[in-house]
Amino acid sequence: MIKDKKIYNILIVEDNPGDFLLITDYLEEHIHAPNIVHTQSFKETKKCIENTLNKFDVVLLDLSLSDKSGDELIENILEICIDTPVIVLTGYSDIDFSINSISKGIADYLLKDELTGDGLYKSIIYCIERLKKNNELTESEKRYSELFHLSPLPMWVYDIDTLEFLDVNEAAQKHYGYTESEFRQMTLKDIRPQQDMPAFEEQLKIARAYPKDFLSGVFRHVKKNGEIIDVDVQSNFIQYKGRNARVILVNDITDRLEYISAIETKNKELQDIAWLQSHVMRAPVAKIMGIVHLLQRLDLDEVEKSILLNDLNVCASEIDQVIHDIAKKTHEARLK
Repeated sequence: MIKDKKIYNILIVEDNPGDFLLITDYLEEHIHAPNIVHTQSFKETKKCIENTLNKFDVVLLDLSLSDKSGDELIENILEICIDTPVIVLTGYSDIDFSINSISKGIADYLLKDELTGDGLYKSIIYCIERLKKNNELTESEKRYSELFHLSPLPMWVYDIDTLEFLDVNEAAQKHYGYTESEFRQMTLKDIRPQQDMPAFEEQLKIARAYPKDFLSGVFRHVKKNGEIIDVDVQSNFIQYKGRNARVILVNDITDRLEYISAIETKNKELQDIAWLQSHVMRAPVAKIMGIVHLLQRLDLDEVEKSILLNDLNVCASEIDQVIHDIAKKTHEARLK
């Protein structure tokens, strides 16, 4: 038989010498060199576990010790074994008691009369791995909670079927003006303008048709004070406390869209100014150039010269008006 060569630190809490030797033999059947520590009372066990130099992978607990036993022993052991799985080894076969022990936090409940080396080894491996996965899940949930609640952008989780708000971060409460309790009494429909309801229903059909797809889009939301804002929304599927839900990230782009609109208006005004400069002014300038050319001819009589000078004056007036219009539009654009 190939033995597990990994180092396991195992605390055996057992006041029966015969049972301790039997458990040790079972462990050595599958583990090459288990590091075993033995205690025989709760007092001794508590002192051993609270010693910071000791770090156990698993605790094997007999339920009948000289100073404590039963429920009291289980509760006191679990209080000091925060990050260590506790496996009960007992001759007490009451099903209800075993279920109650598991519900309190015992990792496994094994009967001594049915114990085998193979069964004990599997239980130890399973319990260690289960605790590892549970710790990873707890850490993952903690990171999610921190990312969600500490996000500077509004976020919430809503039920796909009922549209209820299931969780709302502080940024959303501040930005929209609703308290958490107010949000929880609302649905997504309550933050959408009434005139957008037909479009909202169409968007909802898509979200429900593809519940696990990443979705995004630009929509309009309504704050508590009635202000309508433009938002860039990104959402993804999440299982939240057993309910099919979506987690939402909201970015208010109202100011950005207004800025873009202002830039577009400015560009239009600049285009108008450029058109005045390149087209409207070109006609009188061309006329002036033609008149100057005619005036340079020596064979013009006084009447012809007078007519041309009058035309020249008209063209100069047109240019003056165009310059005035350009100056006015430029000033207006600067003010905006």
